Amino acid sequence: MKVQLYEEIVSEFKKFKGLSRDCAYMLIHKYPDVPATAIHGIISSEIRLKMMSARGRLSSRNVSYLDKYMTETNRPGVPTGIIVRMSAALNVCPSFLARMILEEYVETAGPPYTRADISKYMKDTTHIDNPRLAHEIYLCILYDDRNGMISDSFCSAVGFEYEVKLENYLQERNIPYLTEENLKVQGYDKTPDIKLEVPIAVNGFVINWIESKARFGTPSIHRSHLNKQYFSYWNRFGPGLVIYWFGFVEELIESIEDKFIILDRFPEDITYMNPLIELDNYQLDTEEES
Repeated sequence: MKVQLYEEIVSEFKKFKGLSRDCAYMLIHKYPDVPATAIHGIISSEIRLKMMSARGRLSSRNVSYLDKYMTETNRPGVPTGIIVRMSAALNVCPSFLARMILEEYVETAGPPYTRADISKYMKDTTHIDNPRLAHEIYLCILYDDRNGMISDSFCSAVGFEYEVKLENYLQERNIPYLTEENLKVQGYDKTPDIKLEVPIAVNGFVINWIESKARFGTPSIHRSHLNKQYFSYWNRFGPGLVIYWFGFVEELIESIEDKFIILDRFPEDITYMNPLIELDNYQLDTEEES
């Protein structure tokens, strides 16, 4: 994806006010030529950035969102989904606002609490002693497709699916490899998803390792992985390959060509190293020298 198109989609996202699922619906229909997986990936990346500053933004208003919620519950005939509607109006994720309200409720209702207590209540809302609030928070968890337990589980499942997909590609082509688990058993700490036991070449570029990312490669996501992952793999194993299965901003390629390459699919133009040919060449060189 060209950076101009990416920035245009991000701009449309930032102008949208409401739930992320509604934003995704709007963007998918506005950009029919862009894969839906890319749209979802861009939204997820932008949601992550937005939520990093959301608590400070909401806290600075010096407003009790618990009081706002309680005021709504006391109005006759108000349907459920109060916190979901509040989050849409505030342009934050439902589970994020639900957690803030739950923290305030627990703080005012009883003894000191810990973050572990809040997490337990969010995972199982039946532990919340206020049935209406428990139901409202449960709805927030269901409606939140970007920032919560459901989205975390979904991302983990998709990530695992594409790691299996990558291993299937390698097995079909008889490319020997070690998985992240294999490498950790050997004592490595920071490891790619795949370490090739025999390097391959993709369009003439030597590949020693492969990292699978079941997401869209935005500039912010790519920057966050450079020092934490990719450069560490390069220092340890040499050049490699990063696959952003749902696409990426093309300009990401420019600055890292000598350390690893970026693709959005498993490569087709592969050159395999033949140890027998290499041995023959070595023997020929030795004979010529003698």
